[in-house]
Amino acid sequence: MTNLEKELVDKFGGRLRTRVNGILIKNEEILMVKHKMSTDSFFWNVPGGGMKYGSSVEKNLEREFIEETGLMIKVKKFICAHEFLEPPLHAIELFFEVEEIGGSLILGKDPELDEGKQLITEIRYLNLEKLSLIKNPEKHPIFWGIKSLNDVRKWNGYFNFENNSIK
Repeated sequence: MTNLEKELVDKFGGRLRTRVNGILIKNEEILMVKHKMSTDSFFWNVPGGGMKYGSSVEKNLEREFIEETGLMIKVKKFICAHEFLEPPLHAIELFFEVEEIGGSLILGKDPELDEGKQLITEIRYLNLEKLSLIKNPEKHPIFWGIKSLNDVRKWNGYFNFENNSIK
């Protein structure tokens, strides 16, 4: 296990986390954030992060968007819930459609991590073709089989893709 992987496990492992994620579609492209997961692996997902106690879903998602992207958003429709379970990591992830209402797109930071240990390496809008070129292990499972951005707006329910540890 690399130092980075150990730090991620120490910071986020061994407990259940609730995460909020925002799906922002603009000009037939979806806003994605690339995270460094180890010295040689990356993971693409939509902007989002852990909930802070005492703050609503909307406020948490608004905060995460500003931190990671510099954009102000309005939370719209609930899309789906996804359970990630690969011990020692376990998260319930709530996905919402969001609308941009202000700000400027920037490469943001994760305030939970030191300046020299930031995980966000890139942020950009990707169309379906570019998204499909990213290898499945390097993007969130809900985007593995996506055929249309309109499909995203129709998702409804609970998913636990590739949770091989669930018995």
